[in-house]
Amino acid sequence: MDNASTSLGKLNPLQLEILKLFSRNLDEKDLKEIKKLIVRYLAEKAIHQADKIWEKNNWTDKDMERMLLREERTPYNPKN
Repeated sequence: MDNASTSLGKLNPLQLEILKLFSRNLDEKDLKEIKKLIVRYLAEKAIHQADKIWEKNNWTDKDMERMLLREERTPYNPKN
């Protein structure tokens, strides 16, 4: 399984481990729980990264309000 490939290229070690896990005969409840664990892990990782950036930039709640209210949309272009 180490040489597995797809139309998008070779699978990385994490993808291979997930394939091994999901290739077992798991019931629907177990699959849902595993998916929840993965989502929770990735969410916590994203929050941790955001916290590091927040601290690095010394942002405050006032900065957050400013960012939330700021419009940064690309103007509409009918030619696109």
